[in-house]
Amino acid sequence: MHLLVYCLFILICSNINHAETRCVEGERKALLQFKNGLTDDYALLETWRNTSTSQDCCKWRGVECSIDTGQVIKLDLHVDFQADVGQYFGLSGQIDSSLLLLTSLQYLDLSGNTFTRIPKFLGSLKTLQHLKLANIKLTSPKFPYPIGNLSNLQTLDLATTSVVIKNTHWLSGLSSLKYLNLSFIDLSKSVGLLDNAVRLPALVELQLEGYGTLPIHTAKSFADHSMTNFSNSFAVLNIKSNELPSSMIYPWLFKFNGSLTDIDLSYNNLLGTVPEALGTFKNLRTLDLTNNRIEGGIPSSFGNLNDLQRLLLSGNNLNQDLPGLFNNLSGPGTERSLQILDLNYNQLSGSLPDFTTFTALKELYLGQNQLNGSFPRKFWQISNLLILDLADNRINGLLPDLSVFSSLRELYFERNLLNGTLGERLEPLFKLESLGASWNSFQGTVSERHLANLSRLTYLDLSHNSLVIEIASDWSASFQLNTMSLSFCKLGDSFPGWLNTQKNFSVLDMSNTGINDSVPSWFWGSLIPGFRYLNLSSNQIHGIIPDFISGNQPLIDMSSNKFSGNLPLFPIDTTTLMLNDNMFSGPISSLCNLTSLRHLHLSNNKLSGELPNCWNNLSSLGVLNLEDNGFTGTIPDSMGALKGADMISLRGNSLIGELPSTFKNFTILRVLDLGENELSGKIPGWLGESLSMLLVLTLPSNQFHGAIPRSLCKLKNIQVLDLSVNNISGNIPKCLNKFSGMMRDKGELQGSIEVNAIGLDQSRLRIRVYSMFKVLLEWKGRQSKYQKTLGLVISLDLSSNRLTGKIPVKITSLFQLIALNLSRNNLTGSMPKDIGRLGQLELGLARLRRQTSL
Repeated sequence: MHLLVYCLFILICSNINHAETRCVEGERKALLQFKNGLTDDYALLETWRNTSTSQDCCKWRGVECSIDTGQVIKLDLHVDFQADVGQYFGLSGQIDSSLLLLTSLQYLDLSGNTFTRIPKFLGSLKTLQHLKLANIKLTSPKFPYPIGNLSNLQTLDLATTSVVIKNTHWLSGLSSLKYLNLSFIDLSKSVGLLDNAVRLPALVELQLEGYGTLPIHTAKSFADHSMTNFSNSFAVLNIKSNELPSSMIYPWLFKFNGSLTDIDLSYNNLLGTVPEALGTFKNLRTLDLTNNRIEGGIPSSFGNLNDLQRLLLSGNNLNQDLPGLFNNLSGPGTERSLQILDLNYNQLSGSLPDFTTFTALKELYLGQNQLNGSFPRKFWQISNLLILDLADNRINGLLPDLSVFSSLRELYFERNLLNGTLGERLEPLFKLESLGASWNSFQGTVSERHLANLSRLTYLDLSHNSLVIEIASDWSASFQLNTMSLSFCKLGDSFPGWLNTQKNFSVLDMSNTGINDSVPSWFWGSLIPGFRYLNLSSNQIHGIIPDFISGNQPLIDMSSNKFSGNLPLFPIDTTTLMLNDNMFSGPISSLCNLTSLRHLHLSNNKLSGELPNCWNNLSSLGVLNLEDNGFTGTIPDSMGALKGADMISLRGNSLIGELPSTFKNFTILRVLDLGENELSGKIPGWLGESLSMLLVLTLPSNQFHGAIPRSLCKLKNIQVLDLSVNNISGNIPKCLNKFSGMMRDKGELQGSIEVNAIGLDQSRLRIRVYSMFKVLLEWKGRQSKYQKTLGLVISLDLSSNRLTGKIPVKITSLFQLIALNLSRNNLTGSMPKDIGRLGQLELGLARLRRQTSL
């Protein structure tokens, strides 16, 4: 008995020791040697140490061992992406041959790292079943063809790795290969790629995505209709983004109609209609034809695809009547199998059919088409639909009863012609997470009763409707919104107090909502560190804005209100700041630390003091508008650091001195407005030589003197040139016919720039950042302002100077001028006889006519 207990004790101890240290000593040393060939800047292999406490290599990061033998069977060292900092952390160096000592290795993943080369010895790892070398940056692009010796290999992933494959004969040795990914790598010299790949006996999935991954000579493979002996297991094909024409792809593809289940032909060059023969792929589950140039509609044969789950056809030119399209898709199998149908961005017409007959449908995308008519009067079946996108059509009438869509998580019908009330229709959608209803003609009231059941709501866009939002200030919503836009809805005078319960706002737009109140102090504190977009513009909001310094590259628009006081501190990574048309006062030096700023609009305030000399910090600025304030002093030289600027206006201040020579750096500037200041000196010649991209140059109402430099004639794109009300003398240059921008039918300048300024993929809001620049034209004693129609303004104003001599004859070649003002000068001679050629002209020459007796 004692002997038995003793033996059991020895056995238990042995098992404990085995559990603590399972690593094979030779393989542990091999791994340490492998580590020595690597540069580990981020301590990813910190656990790989030759110490008494780290003897078991099976516990090292990325290492997995066999439970039975303790031998290494898996080595996973793919690059580590840390989402919190948005950065990849990887290894670099050399792949050491010590891996050959891992004689049971089945899985090797080194994806995303940086190595000198992929070594040939990998082809000697006979037990390897999965080899992942995707997205590796290599010093040497040579491909290790001995990989073809790995007869047990099931997975080979080389996607986006910088290798050059010159032949594909090596593929024939991979008799067990099921998954092959050669996407985004250089196959320009790999003759016979498709032939060899699809003949692999075990092949299930082939990934060849990439911009030109498939070489031109691949056409021979597509054209070889006699090709036989291909894999019967071949099920998944991805040749996305190869610009291959339909004449090549389709005949080759039809050889596999008995085996293929998933086909991705998106982003190619497919023309014509969807082939009827695709309806013979009896096992087809996914067909992706996104972003081609396919016309027509969906063939009736698709109703026979009993296993079809995903049909993706967005971004084509389909012009079928929508009820007919759904009719062609209808079949006893497809109506029970189809889960995702994406027809966005086509030219489909007709009205909405009752799509609830497709009982498995989860996602339906019909946005950006030409649909009209109204919703069906009634949907006859309960739908399991999760996402419905009907945006950007011409659907009209009332919303139907949506209770059959109680499973909806996302519902979008922005930019249609829908009317009637909205609130009551929302009540049954208790699973709704995102609602986009903007740019319709909805009326009536939306109250807390309509929103009370929407506890999952995170995205709400009701903007640009005639809705009245009546929510009690003390209401505690059951949801937490990430995005809300109520622009052009009616919120009433008071700032909405119920927002005090919302703590997750990343995007908030309450512009043009009729608020006539101050902003509560709790609101500024509730802005989360990651907020991206805040728009309170075009209200009557007053008071002082406190410092708020948290944000994630935010766009802030508080323009056209009654805010006052000094400018507060804004988040240091603010990208757009629009505070124009308020009553802010004091200096603007507090903005000097906003090094990510790209748009700055401060016009029409009461700001004062000298311009700060910190523009080197703001070198990312593309738009700068400081007009109509009280700035004094000279323009600092550092403003020349704005080399990427597109528009600059300092109009309507009290700036003095000459133009800084550093303005020569504005080589891509299109608008420069320095009018209505006290600037002096001669107009520098480098304006025409260095600022050759200018469309607008306005310097009126200053104290410039001297002659107009001939180099201004190099401004060939100029649309608006205003040098009026100065002390300019001499002759009008005869080279004005070089202003080709005044000869075009339509100018290039726009009054606004539309950008997805918040850069959020999940946001469907269309954010328009107005450039807020205006052109002031004065003639016939009247000053007119142009902003939204800047593209139509083509003008030349040299009035109220001391110009002498004759009017150049070549001025008549500027035949798209709509305004020409040369009055109040000392010009002599007669009017050019071809002045009648300027058919668009609104002549501001009343006084000039009297002076020249014309």
